[in-house]
Amino acid sequence: MAPPARDDDALRVVSASGLNWLRAGVLGANDGIVSVAATVLGVAGATSEVKAIFIAGIAALVAGALSMAVGEYVSVSSQRDAELVAARMRGFESHEVELTNPWHAGIASLSAFGVGALIPLLVVLAPWGEARSLATFVAVLGALVITGWVSARVSGAGIGRSVTRNVVGGSLAMALTYGVGSLVGLAV
Repeated sequence: MAPPARDDDALRVVSASGLNWLRAGVLGANDGIVSVAATVLGVAGATSEVKAIFIAGIAALVAGALSMAVGEYVSVSSQRDAELVAARMRGFESHEVELTNPWHAGIASLSAFGVGALIPLLVVLAPWGEARSLATFVAVLGALVITGWVSARVSGAGIGRSVTRNVVGGSLAMALTYGVGSLVGLAV
């Protein structure tokens, strides 16, 4: 007897290639959102000068996107090497098995980081005045809820857990860097 059909909320079986894209995309977007938000909020804690916040945000976006792309490429290249060795040990040729693609991971991570990074960068640069930091914090929390939800939906994991971990981690990063920026701003 065949098992009953399941709806789209059922646990999904995701291929290695699909997990590669998901991991790189979600990690890239989350890192872009959080690291650029933390950077611009850290600078905003030290100064209200929009030019300094903009320069720091652009530098964080470019450096972070390139770092994520290279890191994913190197990591997934090592994973692919291990997959090839395992396939050969089982008597398979590389064209007979699905292998992760380091280029896909690198490009997905670079792109997702850039898109994620634009959220805090654009919000912090809007004419919020004294509410600049609060508006950025709130916008970033909303973005982290969305990426947590998307991650859970695609992987079949629990939505609450995924969203909570994104929001708590991102909140801590932003609060701590804002605090450090404020202390440095007072000391300088």
